[in-house]
Amino acid sequence: MTDAIVVLTTTAQPDEAARLAHLLVERHLAACVQIVAAMSSIYRWQTGVKSATESLLLVKTTRPAYPMVEEAITEFHRQTGGYETPEILALPIEGGSSEYLSWLSSSVSVRSRETGDDDPA
Repeated sequence: MTDAIVVLTTTAQPDEAARLAHLLVERHLAACVQIVAAMSSIYRWQTGVKSATESLLLVKTTRPAYPMVEEAITEFHRQTGGYETPEILALPIEGGSSEYLSWLSSSVSVRSRETGDDDPA
């Protein structure tokens, strides 16, 4: 098992997905974010079954960085008027190319809130 995880999240608009992806990578919270645009979703919300076109983001990150990834996604939706309850799901990566997993790990850093130091996640 590795510290690498994939976080799934969605946005209502493709431009929001691109902005969120850039934010996560620029902050070193994700090594890579892939965007699947124009995905159809059918879901239960409040009093009925709804459907929508969404963009799915596949966020490649690490377990230590997850709390900050979740916080960044939640804050993004708050600031942009996005989803009231955003989808944020973390899935473990059981294995993968050692070169890719090494790159992923070295591309993500967790900034210590107390010291301001960057630590590889």
